[in-house]
Amino acid sequence: MTFSKPLIAMSITLALTGCSLSSAPSDDAFTLTVAHINDTHSNFDPVKSSFKANDTLVYNEFGGYPRLQTMAEEYKQAAADNNDSFLFLHGGDAWQGSAYFKLNEGAMNAELLSRMGLDAMALGNHEFDLNNAKLNTFISDINFPVLAANVDISKDPDLKGQTNLKPFVVFAFDGNDKVEVKDLTNLPTDKDLVAVFGIALDDMPNLSPNTGKVEFHNMVESSQATVDMLKAKGINNIVAVTHIGNAVDLDVASKVNGIDLIVGGHSHTLLGDFTNIGHDHTGTYAQMVINPNGNSQTCVVQAGQYAQAIGQLEVSFDKQGDVTSCAGLNTLLSNDEYYHSPMREADSKFSAADSEKVVDFIEGEDNITITDEEASMRSLIDTKYKPAVDKAYGKVIAQVPEEINHERRPGDKGTDEHGSDVAVLIAAGQYYWANTPEVKAVTGMDVDFALIGAGGIRTNIEAGEYREGNVALEMLPFSNFMSVVPVQGKDIKALIESTITATLPAGAHAGKFPYGGHIRYQFTETKANQSGKLDFVEVMTGTASNPTWTPLQDNKTYNIAVNNYNATGNDGWTPLFKAQQKNSDRVDLAYVDGKLTGFKVKNIDEVNGKYKVRYEGKAPNCKAANTRCNTDAQAMIDYIANEMPVITPQSYEVVTFKRAM
Repeated sequence: MTFSKPLIAMSITLALTGCSLSSAPSDDAFTLTVAHINDTHSNFDPVKSSFKANDTLVYNEFGGYPRLQTMAEEYKQAAADNNDSFLFLHGGDAWQGSAYFKLNEGAMNAELLSRMGLDAMALGNHEFDLNNAKLNTFISDINFPVLAANVDISKDPDLKGQTNLKPFVVFAFDGNDKVEVKDLTNLPTDKDLVAVFGIALDDMPNLSPNTGKVEFHNMVESSQATVDMLKAKGINNIVAVTHIGNAVDLDVASKVNGIDLIVGGHSHTLLGDFTNIGHDHTGTYAQMVINPNGNSQTCVVQAGQYAQAIGQLEVSFDKQGDVTSCAGLNTLLSNDEYYHSPMREADSKFSAADSEKVVDFIEGEDNITITDEEASMRSLIDTKYKPAVDKAYGKVIAQVPEEINHERRPGDKGTDEHGSDVAVLIAAGQYYWANTPEVKAVTGMDVDFALIGAGGIRTNIEAGEYREGNVALEMLPFSNFMSVVPVQGKDIKALIESTITATLPAGAHAGKFPYGGHIRYQFTETKANQSGKLDFVEVMTGTASNPTWTPLQDNKTYNIAVNNYNATGNDGWTPLFKAQQKNSDRVDLAYVDGKLTGFKVKNIDEVNGKYKVRYEGKAPNCKAANTRCNTDAQAMIDYIANEMPVITPQSYEVVTFKRAM
C-alpha cells in the first residue's frame, strides 16, 4: 500500500523547510507547484538500500520508476484537486546506469519517461553516451521537450533538424489548466506565464567526447541573455532546469539576474536533512541565492540520484515576477518489506510486529514515505524488458557476504575519510589484470599502480550472488577500454591534487575524485570547501598480505593502468592530457576477433575543445562487430573470478581525505 502523507498539501511543507522572503502574502500574484527528479540513470527497478528507524538498521529498497510514477500522479492529482498550477521537471541524465540501458540504448527510457507526464527535461552529459543519431531518436520519441539554451545544434548532421530539443518552453496557466505558448509575439494577457529554459554544461566536449558537432556556450552569458529576452517579451516568472551540479547552480544564481527557480542535476545532490533516518544533511533544500543586482533572488533545488527520491516545492511570485517564497522538500520512496541483513535472507525478514514499528516510524517522518509501485509500469518492465536483462547477467563469479559501499567523495553520505570500498577494489583488479602475462605480452610493460575516477563506478557491490553482468552491465557500464600509460610522478601528484580540489565546493560534481590500486595518498583540506594540500603519495611495493610503501618520485616514470576516458584527460583529469600532448608511449587495450590487441598512442591533441587521441596506426573501432572494448569491466571480472571467490573490502586503505572542520 502507499502511505502518502500530507506532503502534497504544501501548506504543511512550507512550514517544514526552505526559505521564505519578507514580502507580504498580499504581494503574491502567482504560486506554482513544482515536482522534480534528476540523474535517474535508467534505474527503472528499485535500488537496494538501508536506513535507520530510531536505532534499528533497516534494509529496504528505494524508488524505481514505478514508485516515481505513483508519487508523481499523487502530486498531480493533489494539484488538480486544489486547482494549483503544476510542473513536473527532470534535471537530466536519464540515460546510462543500468543493464536495461546497455541492452535498449535509450528506447526503454523514452517509453517509460513518456508515461510519467514530464513537462521538460534538461540535457544531461550522459545523454551523449551513445551517439547523436541515437540521441536524436530518443528526443524524437519522447512526449516532452529536452531543454538547453546554451547549445547550438545547427552544424551537427544528426541533431540539426531536431525540433524537440529547445532552448526554452513557455506555459500559460489558469489555475491547474496549462497550455504551451508557442507564439511569443501574442502572449495571453489573462493567464499566468512561466518560462522554463535549459542549461547544459559548457565544457561538455571535455566530459562527453561523443558530442559530435554540437557547440556549447557559456552558461552564465547564455542564461542572462535568455532571461533578458524572455522578460523583454513580458514573461517574468522564469525557471531554469539545469544539469551542471549544485555548486555551479549556486554560482550561476549569484551571477545571473532574473532566474526565479533552478531545478538542477548532475552532482546527484539529495538536498535536505536526512539525519533523522541515519543519512546525511546534504545541503539546504530551496536555498535562496541573491542575484548580482542585490535585489532579486533565485531558489535552488535538486533531488538526489537513481530514481530514489522526488522533490516538490511551492514557489510564489509577485507581480514583477520576483520570488516571495520558496519551500518544499525531497522525499525518499521506500517499499514496505524490511530485513535485518543486507543479504535479505528469508529468516532475516522483519516480523509483522517489527515491520509495524518501522511503518509507524516512517509515518512520523516527512522526508521518507512508503510508496506502491504503479502497477501498469511495473508490469511493462517485467514482461517487456526484464527477461532479456536477467538473461544477460551471465554466470555467478563470486559471493558477497555483506554489501560493499561506493561513495564518490570520502566523508559524503556517512562514509569515513577513506571513502569508497568499491573503487579501490576495482583499481586493484585493474592493476592485477594489467600485470597478467596476457596483457604484459601486448603492452610490454609492468604496471606500477592503477587509478580510477569515482564517477565511472555506478553501483555498490550488493550482498548475495555476484555475476559477470553486475560488473559489465551495471557497475562499469560505459564500455571503456583499459590503457597503460607511462607518466611521471609529478604528473600523478598534479592529477590527484587538482581533481580533489575541484570536488571541494559544497554540491560540486565529485565524479572526477581519484582512487587507486597499489598507490595511496593523503589529502588535507586546509580551507573548507575551497583548498587543500597533498600530504604524500606512495606506491605499494609489497604484497596485499604484507604491504610496504615507497614515496612517489617526481621525476620517475611510472606505468599506470587507467581507463581510456580518464587516460585521455577527460572530466578534469587534465594533467594526463598535458603529459601526452607532445608524445605518448600509451597502449590501449581491446579485444579484436576475441584476441587482446594493443593500440599504440602517438599523442593527444586538443581539437575544438575536445581531446583527440592520435594513434600510431589504426584506432580501436568499438562500433565494429568483431571488437569488444569493455576491458575495464573485463579486468574486474577476471580479478574476481580468479582471485576473489568471496568479495570483501580491501584490508588496507589507499585514500585518506581529511576534511576541514
